[in-house]
Amino acid sequence: MLTDPLFYAVAIPAVILLGMAKGGFAGIGVVAVPLMALAVSPVMAASITLPILLVQDVVSVWAFRKSWDKGLLLLMLPAAAVGVFLGWALAAFVKEAAVELAVGAISVVFALQRLWAERAVSAAEQVAAAPGRPWLGALCGAAAGFTSQIAHAGGPPFQIYVLPRRLPRDAFIGTSAIFFATVNWMKVPAYVALGAFTPKVLATAGVLLPLAIASTWAGVWVVRRVPAEGFYRVIYVLLVLVGGKLVLDGARGLIA
Repeated sequence: MLTDPLFYAVAIPAVILLGMAKGGFAGIGVVAVPLMALAVSPVMAASITLPILLVQDVVSVWAFRKSWDKGLLLLMLPAAAVGVFLGWALAAFVKEAAVELAVGAISVVFALQRLWAERAVSAAEQVAAAPGRPWLGALCGAAAGFTSQIAHAGGPPFQIYVLPRRLPRDAFIGTSAIFFATVNWMKVPAYVALGAFTPKVLATAGVLLPLAIASTWAGVWVVRRVPAEGFYRVIYVLLVLVGGKLVLDGARGLIA
């Protein structure tokens, strides 16, 4: 088990954010791996996080099990499997610094996009649901599988396609919960093939699990009661800063 105090200083808030994301605050969980990667390698951070996500998925799927969109799942999940395979190929054959750079870049782009989108929320609420485009849904599903595999950051591409569908809140959260619960199980063989689930990784994940479960239930409770706009802005600014550091570290590693 990891004993470095710095790791737990970043892992505890990371797990809480994962729980809030699984509880319904879609998107903020993307900060978890970049935060942990400040203390350990991105691959180890993602490996510790995956068993935690699998447990959190049980809570979130149960909480929103009655509200989900079958058509979106049938369209996006097969494509996500392809994306998971591509993400595995990146982690298996590319330098660790490249993974670090990819994690940081995904984080910064997503956070900047969401900060920009915050300014248009009021206007967006007046727009009718956009028509679905199956080819775009498949593309976003593959991108979600890919980014989820390398950084547990599949939320942005998933949201790019699903948010314009204007689903009811609980249907959006439930569809997201089932989609990522399935994708996370798709990732397990890839992580096993990479030899990622070492005894140290599993023991560390086990220590963090009680906090993960509690924070997920807390997220379910809070998302139904408290507006989250201001909270999102803080998280996205933090994600820009953390992701920027990872981009710099990864670039240095590739140049060196």
